[in-house]
Amino acid sequence: MTEKIDTQGMSGPVDPNYKGKGKAQPHKPMEIHPLRLFTPEYVKEMKILINEVLDEREYRRKIRMSYDNVKEPGVSYFDTGHFKHRINEPEPPYQDWSQ
Repeated sequence: MTEKIDTQGMSGPVDPNYKGKGKAQPHKPMEIHPLRLFTPEYVKEMKILINEVLDEREYRRKIRMSYDNVKEPGVSYFDTGHFKHRINEPEPPYQDWSQ
C-alpha cells in the first residue's frame, strides 16, 4: 500500500481497492459580478462633474435669455482651493447645487 500526503483534502482514500459511492452535489449556477472600468469613487466624481457642467450651461442660457433672479452656480467640487483643510479637520462638505 502506498501512502501519500493529502495537503488539500482533495484526494480519495489511500486504499486502492476502496469502492465507495460518489455523491453528486447540487450546485447553484456561478454568480458573476460585472467588472467596471471605473471605481465607484471615480463614477461619483464624474457624475458631479457632469451635473456641474449642465448647471453652468443652464445658468449661461438663462443669463443670455434675460431671466429674472438667476441663481448662480455654487462652488465647484473640483475647486480644491475651496475645500482645503488641515489634516486633523474633516473636509468641508460639498453643497450639491443641482438639488
